[in-house]
Amino acid sequence: MYRLFITIILFFGFSYAQEGQSSAALIKQKIEIKELKKELNDFYNKKEKEYQTRKKELESILTKIEKEKKAIEDLHNRNKQILSDIKGEVESKTSKIYNKMKPKIAASIFNAMINEGKIEDVFDIIIRLKESNVTSLMKFLSPKNAAALTNMLQNYNVEKLNKG
Repeated sequence: MYRLFITIILFFGFSYAQEGQSSAALIKQKIEIKELKKELNDFYNKKEKEYQTRKKELESILTKIEKEKKAIEDLHNRNKQILSDIKGEVESKTSKIYNKMKPKIAASIFNAMINEGKIEDVFDIIIRLKESNVTSLMKFLSPKNAAALTNMLQNYNVEKLNKG
């Protein structure tokens, strides 16, 4: 009987010890998981802060780029307007000069320019001349050049009517 009693005590003792060990192991694992979760949360929060900081920096840089792009566009538009004004002034002065010139002399200059391939330049001048001067001038142009300019004037007037 004594043996039976010792066997029962030993059996319950070992079972309780194993149960204590497994619950201790579970508690230890639970603590490790909580620590790991805390570390992961800390890591995530740190990376989130870094991300937000980088995002603000990029937004700041993007804003600067947009401002500089706008400034460049404004400068480009101003330069284009200045260039257009200068070109208009030059064309205006050129037109004044050719309006005062004798038609025969102007026609010889235009014939030479057209022969050099500058028919567009001649056309730009002619459309700014007084109509009476153009009529006189056409008499002295070579027939080939007069025909080409007449054709350009007709196309120009058609385009002008379509736009207006």
